[in-house]
Amino acid sequence: MKDAKIDFLYLSEPDMIEAGVLNMAECVDTMIEMFKLMSDGDYIMGGANQNSHGIMLSFPETSPFPNMPLNGPDRRYMAMPAYLGGEFDMAGMKWYGSNAANKEKGLPRSILTVMLNEKETGAPMALMSANVLSAIRTGAIPGVGAKYLAKKDSRVVGIIGPGVMNKTALASFMVTCPNIDTIKICGRRKVTSEAFADYVKTEFPQITNIEIVDSMEAAVSGADIVSVATSGSVGVESYPHIKEEWIKPGALFCMPANIRFDDDFLLNRARHVVDNIKLYEAWSEELPAPRYEIVGLLAVHYMDLIEKGIMKREDIDDLGDIIAGRTPARKSDDEIILYTVGGMPVEDIAWGTKLYRNALEKGIGTKLNLWDTPYLA
Repeated sequence: MKDAKIDFLYLSEPDMIEAGVLNMAECVDTMIEMFKLMSDGDYIMGGANQNSHGIMLSFPETSPFPNMPLNGPDRRYMAMPAYLGGEFDMAGMKWYGSNAANKEKGLPRSILTVMLNEKETGAPMALMSANVLSAIRTGAIPGVGAKYLAKKDSRVVGIIGPGVMNKTALASFMVTCPNIDTIKICGRRKVTSEAFADYVKTEFPQITNIEIVDSMEAAVSGADIVSVATSGSVGVESYPHIKEEWIKPGALFCMPANIRFDDDFLLNRARHVVDNIKLYEAWSEELPAPRYEIVGLLAVHYMDLIEKGIMKREDIDDLGDIIAGRTPARKSDDEIILYTVGGMPVEDIAWGTKLYRNALEKGIGTKLNLWDTPYLA
C-alpha cells in the first residue's frame, strides 16, 4: 500500500514574517497573477455560485441559552474556502472569528488562520497564522488597482480612515505609484491620524508632505488617489458620503470599505471597476434587497441599481479583465474611477501558497504529523 503518512507545516506569525509576508512588492505581483487567473476562470470560491465571499456564522440578538454568544460590533465567524489554479494549483480556506470587544483583551478585532490543502486528497499541507497575511493581501489589492487605473503622475493620496487597512494600502501605492510625495490624512480621532502620520514618516521618508486634515472634503480635494477604509455601522445613511464637487478630475478611489456617492454622479459621470463582479452577484443571491443597507460596498449598491433597471451590468469593468488586456485601463486623464474592493479567499490562497513555498525553501516552520497510518482507512 502506498505510504499514507501525512505531515503538514505549521507557520506561526514570526514564521510568516521570516517567510516574507511583509514583502508588499512580491504580494502585489502575486495578486496580479491571481487576477489574470480569475479573468481566465481558473478558480473556484464557495457557494453554489462558486463566487461567495464566505459562509458566515452570525450570533443572535437574544438567546434563551446562557452560554450562546450574542451579537455585537463585528462579532461573527466566517469560513472562506477557495481553489486557485495556474502556478498556485492550491485549495484551502481562511477561517476567522471577529469581535470588536477583543481589543479590551489586548487582541486584534479578528483572529485569522489559513489552511492549505492538497487539491486531490484534501490532506492538509500548511496551517498558518494569517492576520498579517490577510492585512498585506488586502492592502495589495488597491495597489494593483492603482497600477492600472491611477494616472501615471499621481502624487497626492487622500487617506480616509487611518487604520491598519489604509497602512497596507498606502504601502502598495508606494510600490505601484513611485511619484507619490504627499499624504492627506482624515480620521475620526486626532490620535489615530497622528499615529498614521508617524507611520508614514518612519516607513516612507520619500513622502515629503504629510497633512492631517479635519474633513473628508479636505482629504479628497486635490488628491490623485483616495483610499477609503473606515469601519462603521450598517445602514446607508451611516456610510461616509463623498460629494462630486470635492473630486479632482482624473482621481482614482480605492474602496475596501463602506462608502456613498450621489446616484446622479455614479450613473452619469463615474467609471466603475470591481475586483470581481461575480462576487457582488453572489452577494445579491445571498442577501435580501436592498443589499446595500447590509453590505456597504459600492458594488453591492450597483447590484441593487441593476436589479431596479437603473444600471447595466456592462457599465461595470472587472480589474482582472483590465490586467489581462480584455478591457481598456484608464481611458482618459480626466475620468474619475471608482474601484470597489470586496476581499476574496483566492487572495489568501495565492499569498499563502507563495509564503508556504518560501518557508519550505528556507526551512521555516514546524512539521506536524496528522497520522502515520489512518486509523479508519
